[in-house]
Amino acid sequence: MSRRSTAWGAYTQIAGALRERIRSGALAAGELLPSELALSAEYGVARNTLRRALAQLEEEGLIESLPGRGRVVRSAAERGTARADPRPPQYRQIAADIRAAIESGELAEGASLPSEAALTARYEVSRGTARQALADLCGAGLVESVQGKGWFVRRR
Repeated sequence: MSRRSTAWGAYTQIAGALRERIRSGALAAGELLPSELALSAEYGVARNTLRRALAQLEEEGLIESLPGRGRVVRSAAERGTARADPRPPQYRQIAADIRAAIESGELAEGASLPSEAALTARYEVSRGTARQALADLCGAGLVESVQGKGWFVRRR
């Protein structure tokens, strides 16, 4: 058996420290929190421990998770309230845009789709978000991946 390297309940202490940074203004409303990796290193804990702390802050309404972007500090007016305009995940918007281009004929059968890097730059999202949009379209039977070549509109 290995010894526990993180103190029991460390996530509550981390949540408390982050809560204080938010309340003091060190983390301003609308500001992105540092990445999970950066915060894990800062507090010397595993990412799962950190995620538990972040989940606690989300439940309190202090922060909000934006898929493909990260976690952002909510304004004082937003805290404790549900989002007024719940947006779908960004990968769905990317997939919807590409689907619309295919259905309108802008992207013909066999046409090459923008690369993951191009989608990442255009929509300002992570590569994983772009990849998820393409996988969603692949699952719908609209596009296919050709190893080493890219993504293409599937031929019917």
